[in-house]
Amino acid sequence: MPDVRLFSSLKLRDVTLKNRIVVSPMWQYAGENGFPTDWHLMNLGRLADGGAGLVFQEGTTVERRGCGTLGDIGIWDDAFIPAMSRLASVMRDNGAVPGIQLMHAGRKARQQRPWEGRNLLERSAEIADWDAWEPIAPSALPMAEGLAPPREMTLADIAAITEAFVSATRRAVAAGYEALELHAAHGYLLHTFLCEASNQRGDAYGGDFARRARFVLEIVEAVRAAWPQDKPLFVRLSCVDRSGWTMSDTIQLTRLLVPLGVDVIDCTSGGLKGSPLSTGRPPEYGYQAAYAAELRRETRVLTAAVGLIVHAEHAERLLAEGAADLIAIGREMIYNPNWPIDAAQKLGVDAGFGLFAERAAFWLS
Repeated sequence: MPDVRLFSSLKLRDVTLKNRIVVSPMWQYAGENGFPTDWHLMNLGRLADGGAGLVFQEGTTVERRGCGTLGDIGIWDDAFIPAMSRLASVMRDNGAVPGIQLMHAGRKARQQRPWEGRNLLERSAEIADWDAWEPIAPSALPMAEGLAPPREMTLADIAAITEAFVSATRRAVAAGYEALELHAAHGYLLHTFLCEASNQRGDAYGGDFARRARFVLEIVEAVRAAWPQDKPLFVRLSCVDRSGWTMSDTIQLTRLLVPLGVDVIDCTSGGLKGSPLSTGRPPEYGYQAAYAAELRRETRVLTAAVGLIVHAEHAERLLAEGAADLIAIGREMIYNPNWPIDAAQKLGVDAGFGLFAERAAFWLS
């Protein structure tokens, strides 16, 4: 292929991505009792077949109370490994590196699905394990005024969740994933520890920046020890939000994460108190790419840019200008799962449709 950055390979430890296109983790809300269904198999298979170098399956919860909705999938028990292994295999067999994002919803647990309104669920006979599905957070602060507050976590909770992330990591290894991302953004549990607006603890896990970062750093260190050294570890961060967290905080945190073995920062924003955008202001193409560029420049960490990256030429320009090392695409992949193949055509680097499997490439070429 000609010298086009978007379709150049990238080696992350001993895992090589065939190009710089990443499918972002996107919740499907289609799980059943924490297990993936045929929908997940079909969806991840078509995304992998579309030509991306790395496909992350949706945020996968590390314990039952970490589920956001009734449709979340999880990996908190060995019983999930066979189904997850099948998902990893279908991604790999269709040409992509299979990735998994591990997360805990924290105070965003027990919610309706987005199209149902995202309101807090009410106790019902449909939810047999209601009491086990308990919203928890660093402090007993509700997401918004008028909502029920979560339970403030004890030190025992902190230890248990750390172990849950480690156990989930080991199951991800057993299932055959080759890249792992920790979700520390968008108002979920790890993010809420970082921000003073959601963390008002008076112990070793709250207060100044170092204490608020402690839980995330401990999780990362423990997960890195359980995740094979030859496989990459990503962390998704809300680089800025409307709660007081700034790029300076993200830079400071990243400088602590990299020595622990983090390879890539997935740069997003907001989520703790709604959108990071000003009220009434529509997002611009690549509206979060500047965060990836600044973080890359200030720390030399590899970054993934995400957020309304739609056009192939724009994605290529972001890479060529040094704004990021990877381009993560979400909603546009919903619209067109073959976006990578289409991008290669538009950039003139795949005349023979080589990104497609041979059975399709033969006819199209």
